[in-house]
Amino acid sequence: MKLLITGAAGFIGYHLAKRLAEENHQIICIDNINDYYDIELKISRLAALGFNLKNNEPSNSTIFGSIRFIKMDICDTQQVSSLFLNESFDLILHLAAQAGVRYSLINPHSYVSSNLTGFLNLLEASRAYPPKHFIFASSSSVYGLNTKIPFSENDITDKPISLYAATKRSGELMAYTYSHLYHIPITGLRFFTVYGPWGRPDMSPFIFTKSILDGKPINVFNNGDMKRDFTFIDDIIEGIVRIMRHIPAGNQNDGVSHKIYNIGNGESVQLMDFIRLLEEVLGKKALLHYTEMQPGDVKSTWADCSELEHDISFHPHTKLSAGIKKFTDWYVDFYCKEKQCLP
Repeated sequence: MKLLITGAAGFIGYHLAKRLAEENHQIICIDNINDYYDIELKISRLAALGFNLKNNEPSNSTIFGSIRFIKMDICDTQQVSSLFLNESFDLILHLAAQAGVRYSLINPHSYVSSNLTGFLNLLEASRAYPPKHFIFASSSSVYGLNTKIPFSENDITDKPISLYAATKRSGELMAYTYSHLYHIPITGLRFFTVYGPWGRPDMSPFIFTKSILDGKPINVFNNGDMKRDFTFIDDIIEGIVRIMRHIPAGNQNDGVSHKIYNIGNGESVQLMDFIRLLEEVLGKKALLHYTEMQPGDVKSTWADCSELEHDISFHPHTKLSAGIKKFTDWYVDFYCKEKQCLP
């Protein structure tokens, strides 16, 4: 079976590529390696997969025998179409996207380009060269102003409060339409605050850890009255791998082979409790700067994963304390080689 992973230099894409390469799947990885955050972190992830990116030429892994990397932007219609024509993929794992809620207030065009145009290119290529299953990353942000918690896949999602959320919800609707029109089995995954080793620098676990170790203040939004469903990366990857094998049948209501799942830990953690846990693990107190809620942010997230449990007998289970320890150990090893940032 031949797989395509988009966004392979990203946080989730790296971990998924590594897991599937270890299982000897034949994989093509693509990423445009943009500068939304630290390019060196992205290159280091790819290097950990065995890729040498000299001259931007396609690279075969020196670690895994069945995995290849191609630097490519999914917004390039011709390149995407040619890739699908030449490779005949059985499974699409679409993780590439312009991420970040707050950045969407600053650079909205990049979200439309990547999350809508890029997604459309992949759907169109899948229409021309149909895979057996198309899986894509969505986000808990689609729940927007929904006040019913925990969030269920059946909740109304027509009130997004950031452009990022709006593009993610639009992608879900586009995917449904292509599944309906062209009979492509498609599964969308709403991820909830993913964290862990090799994590994104724009996410709170990374930002808070860096600030605590650097002795700099943490911005505590909404004066600390916020809650998040933190989900460890290994649980996300396990969920994706199981869903790969669970191709959606025609929905009993409309016959469309399309499904949406929440993947979250199923626990909503107070922001201040999360900060205290980081302080405990790092052995250092945080400097706190309390401030108001930021535009585009939601007060709480909490995943109802009963659909995931019912269909694939899986529920994320990693305790936050264990996951945070693994993340901070990686952070110190990667960014503080001589451990000088620890007290």
